[in-house]
Amino acid sequence: MDQPASDPQAFRIEHDSLGEVRVPADALWGAQTQRSHENFRIGTETMPRGIVRAFALVKKAAAQANADLGVLDPTVASLIEDAADEVLAGQHDEAFPLVVWQTGSGTQSNMNMNEVLAHIANALATERGIQLDRPVHPNDHVNCSQSSNDTFPTALHVAAALALTHELTPAARQLAATFQRLEEENRDIVKSGRTHLQDAVPIAFSQEISGWRGLVESPLAQMDAALPDIYQLALGGTAVGTGLNAPEGFDTLVAQKLAGLTGLPFVTDPNKFHALTSKDAIVFAHGAVKALAANMMKVANDVRWLASGPRLGLGEITIPANEPGSSIMPGKVNPTQCEAVTMVAVQVMGNDAAIGFAASQGNFELNVFMPVIAYNFLQSCRLLADALVSFDVHCASGIKANRQKMHDNLHRSLMNVTALNPTIGYENAAKVSQKAFREGSSLREACVALGFLTAEEFDKVFKPEEMV
Repeated sequence: MDQPASDPQAFRIEHDSLGEVRVPADALWGAQTQRSHENFRIGTETMPRGIVRAFALVKKAAAQANADLGVLDPTVASLIEDAADEVLAGQHDEAFPLVVWQTGSGTQSNMNMNEVLAHIANALATERGIQLDRPVHPNDHVNCSQSSNDTFPTALHVAAALALTHELTPAARQLAATFQRLEEENRDIVKSGRTHLQDAVPIAFSQEISGWRGLVESPLAQMDAALPDIYQLALGGTAVGTGLNAPEGFDTLVAQKLAGLTGLPFVTDPNKFHALTSKDAIVFAHGAVKALAANMMKVANDVRWLASGPRLGLGEITIPANEPGSSIMPGKVNPTQCEAVTMVAVQVMGNDAAIGFAASQGNFELNVFMPVIAYNFLQSCRLLADALVSFDVHCASGIKANRQKMHDNLHRSLMNVTALNPTIGYENAAKVSQKAFREGSSLREACVALGFLTAEEFDKVFKPEEMV
């Protein structure tokens, strides 16, 4: 949004405690945002929309609480609330250009929101003919009873809670429901199990799918277990956790306001010194996100292995053919949705390492790695949620069992010899399996040839479909 410096009409003059700053004439932000915009030209990663939305919610709740406690004029508070509503509606996304790689406390992003809301609030006052004693001020009014040091960790927790409950959890539950449907549809199919990429004893296809469902549902329970700590907010601790310049009861009231605005049970953190310095709640919650990513790596790999072929692989299932798989091999179709899921899983695991390391780096009364923590956490939730929905719609929902291939593989598996253990013993059963493998014969032929059972006796005890 920078304008040529040679055009004097392209700028207006704003000021902060360091002096005057030229700001693009049509920008909604002020001096501190502009300084950050100019001083941190690092990368292309801007502050996530989830953090912007969370900050707007924090400022709206703070304005309400400050008005209720008598430290902010109700008219000013109402203007700030209306300004926040415009931001929440997505009307001013271009007004938040700051990059992730800025101050580790996120001070400039807090001031970006303060300046934008003050600018909008003053414009609304003019439009409505409201006479104010003084213009709405970014620090004195929008940031009243707050500090960057307690608003950013609060916005981080609000954004994380919204991402987990409104994005990732619904996507995971949708995929789990698809697996539940596939279980019901495939209950009558028995196939060969596999361990160590080797043939194993039989398993019902529905049982295999139930494992996939569990791999989705278990991390969901872990996310639920992590949420109570995410719901605890730092707001009210101000600069170092003491609550300096915040009125008594502000922390409890503003948490109640945020709960009302979001429908989530936010509460004030009883220990603000912990809330400002520790990011353990985020580390714990992202651990559950990583668990889901790790499990989805396994599910996606299972699906693409089982669908491998179509003639020279396992070929026990078919998956939807969504697009041509090769620019040179006609008719080739690849498991692209599985590949997308596994790449997202890798990214989430990398994000987890970054979050854990960043969380360990706080000094004294503040963690100063919060923007990168926020960026990685929200990216993980967004990518994984999108990948789960895409995988569900374009792959999992269309999984079909290749019944004939499953039947053939089941009856060719040498590990079905396990059924003979109770009758002829482990060592004799091993001899049967080894002889069948060496000679390319059936287990029945090998067992009879070794004299362990007659053909009739073998048929009585060897029933692969009943081994599940």
